[in-house]
Amino acid sequence: MFKGISQLFNKNNKDLRQRIYFTLFCLGIFCLGTTITIPWASRVYEELGFLEIFNLMSGGGLRSFSIFALGVSPYITASIITQILQMDIIPYFKELKDQGYVGRQKINKINRYLGIIIAFFQAYMLTVFYMQNADTMTMLKTTLVMTAGTAFLLWMGDQITQKGIGNGQSLLIMAGILQSMPTIFTGAYTTFISGSAFNDILGIILFAIFILVYILIIVGIIWITLAERRIPIQYANRTTSAYGGTQNYLPIKINAAGVMPVIFASIITSVPATIVAAIGNDKAIDFVNKYIISTSNTGFVLYLVLIILFGYLYTFISMNPDEMSKNLNERGGYIPGVRPGVETSKYISDSLGKLTIVGSIFLVILAGLPILVSKVTNLPNSVTIGGTGILIVVGVAIETYKQIESGLISRSYASKRKRLR
Repeated sequence: MFKGISQLFNKNNKDLRQRIYFTLFCLGIFCLGTTITIPWASRVYEELGFLEIFNLMSGGGLRSFSIFALGVSPYITASIITQILQMDIIPYFKELKDQGYVGRQKINKINRYLGIIIAFFQAYMLTVFYMQNADTMTMLKTTLVMTAGTAFLLWMGDQITQKGIGNGQSLLIMAGILQSMPTIFTGAYTTFISGSAFNDILGIILFAIFILVYILIIVGIIWITLAERRIPIQYANRTTSAYGGTQNYLPIKINAAGVMPVIFASIITSVPATIVAAIGNDKAIDFVNKYIISTSNTGFVLYLVLIILFGYLYTFISMNPDEMSKNLNERGGYIPGVRPGVETSKYISDSLGKLTIVGSIFLVILAGLPILVSKVTNLPNSVTIGGTGILIVVGVAIETYKQIESGLISRSYASKRKRLR
């Protein structure tokens, strides 16, 4: 890894360094924008509920009603919608999926326009809910500014993808989460060391344990993110010896669903709280607070069960065993010892189900840990252990590193070919 980083300063990799500098410049603009509050708006002091995860992705911009308050979360919502529509729900989207690169370009274009439309409605609902005393013109201006901020971020994300190091939208999400994380560690330092709740030695020990737990969580996330089961694949028209003894595999990740199950579960358990708060019915609010929100005992169990259910649902939607078996059969491939067709589909489905159990349990631990810690300790709400934000950051960081490493390798081969000529 360190050798790869040192290669960045090689004179042959000047263009790659420029791409990295351009990416950092764009991320700096994003971080600066999250601190600029819309002049006629005010900070949100109420609990954001299921919007907390989107506030985290926007670097806290949603709570401060910044010009980038929504971040790229509307684009994420649009991507989820179009991804679901590709599963034989609307034939047009299924056709785009089957078109390969051209189809993906059209879907990305649809995601951008749909994301801006969703951003307008989200911004309007937020302004109506949190700026109830404002006049209609102020609400409309706030809505337009927030929508324009999302549109600008989508454009800037595309620029990072084309002129930077790639993964533009994902890097913006990662930057927002990283921008919010220093608050966690400064809060922990204040609680354990600077505060009066613990003596000096005990406070230092607890703070060190806090840092160690975070490191262990990051190591575990890296292991789960990279872990995969490789199902051996053979092709009827190929021989292993003809390809230098290489073996073909069908890789299946342990956590194929990523962070999506947690997002869906957060929405389901938190929407009722937002609705009853808007209605203002005291009995309904008490019922939701006692039994539905994730911080209550029954709500916490419901939250974890929903993560497991959505983990299965999203995994089998995004990785359809029947479709995988069909594609494998069309390419002349088969799993040794398993008949093509129905048996192959069943074999992949069983393997995917077992791996999903492990991945879902991991997500349950990661998502439930902050809630458990807040229940059994007196740590402030700003100090959390675990959480899905780290999962997003680690996943994007690994993918970005792989892209940079791939760029370094390709440039190394290109320079060697030039020398040989």
